[in-house]
Amino acid sequence: MLTFCGSKQRLCDGLSRRDFLKVGALGVGDLTLADLLRVKSHGAPSAGSRGKAVIMVYLNGGPSHIDLYDMKPDAPAEVRGEFKPIRTNVPGFDICELMPLQAKIADKLAIIRNMKFEQQGHTPPELYTGFVRGDRPSIGSVVSKLRSDAGLRGALSPYVYLGDANHVGQPGFLGKGHEAYIPGARAMNLGLARDMTLDRLGERRRLVESFDALRRDVDDAHGSIAGMDAFTAQALEMITSNKARDAFDVGKEPEPVRERYGKGTELLQARRLVEAGVPVVTLTARNHTPGPMCNGDWDHHDHIFRCLRAVVPQLDRSIHALVTDLHERGLDRDVAVVVWGEMGRTPRVGTQRGTTAGRDHWPQAGFALMAGGGLTMGQVIGATDPRGDNPKGRPYTPQNVLATLYHVLGIDPATTLPDHQGRPVYLLDDRDKVAELV
Repeated sequence: MLTFCGSKQRLCDGLSRRDFLKVGALGVGDLTLADLLRVKSHGAPSAGSRGKAVIMVYLNGGPSHIDLYDMKPDAPAEVRGEFKPIRTNVPGFDICELMPLQAKIADKLAIIRNMKFEQQGHTPPELYTGFVRGDRPSIGSVVSKLRSDAGLRGALSPYVYLGDANHVGQPGFLGKGHEAYIPGARAMNLGLARDMTLDRLGERRRLVESFDALRRDVDDAHGSIAGMDAFTAQALEMITSNKARDAFDVGKEPEPVRERYGKGTELLQARRLVEAGVPVVTLTARNHTPGPMCNGDWDHHDHIFRCLRAVVPQLDRSIHALVTDLHERGLDRDVAVVVWGEMGRTPRVGTQRGTTAGRDHWPQAGFALMAGGGLTMGQVIGATDPRGDNPKGRPYTPQNVLATLYHVLGIDPATTLPDHQGRPVYLLDDRDKVAELV
């Protein structure tokens, strides 16, 4: 097992062991073993082939369904809010006036208006796994485990997360070998140091292989050491190629493309990654211009209309750019996009004591915006009651959306995987897909 843990060369797994291999000359900057071992390959697809992929855009904090995609212009003022709906190029698919760019491409979108969530807080596991509780693996980790083509040309990871590490989907009982790769600033450090040749690297690879008999009886319940040992070779492969670094580098895009995305460069980076072969990219859309008195990205307990005016135009621009870009590149049938948050917001404004013109948490109703993946677009799915309090009829849940995404990825959600005790566990309990999409 080879470790890269900074200048002190300490082991990264938290176990008390003697340092046994000096690797400073390998020169991968601050790329640690924990990061490198997220690089996983199950066998690259053949030349010219491309597997299906998913981009999940997480709107941290719970975006207001009633102010964005499920507007209620006939409701009382304290419910309908300050914004007016605008028509799109799909009849009946009205959205907020702050999103004119999406209005032009509604035929390439589908909005699920009858979403219902379980969780009350601001953690996203239900969106990644379908479950609020339990050590369940996220969709990216499942793909890393099951998809035969999940590995990657150019030694890229099968599961990449862009954003704050506090919001990443976890591997659960699948263990560290199926964690997301979180690049941050480290992606640009991928590659060999100037004084490291491929021959010298090969010598180090052979040295690493001599440690393959490392005792696994000290491994923990999560399979941490086994996961790390298994992918050391992939870590070495990763730094011998520029493909991984280039896939993260939006600077390689033409200026007109970068300009189209504006400040939403994380969505452009996601497009580059799926085009390079990454099956699952999840990201937390950054709030680049939050404005004064705004709490979190989409957690608008105070002054919600002022905050939405500050952040929605960039979201509109980012979604329009991503969806249009995928279509222009012929990726729209291969790549499914979902944009959602962990809940909606209270239909009535100002319900929380001590706040001004805000909306509180409301998991009883919300939305999910879909695009691509070969799914049926240009439609509104489901509805809420006249005040936006609750879905009409049977709601859809994150498990139904994830079942649909698994369908795109070619994975049966009835698949079982062994948990920590070896018991078979279904990927999802509710395995019904969003019927209108498939």
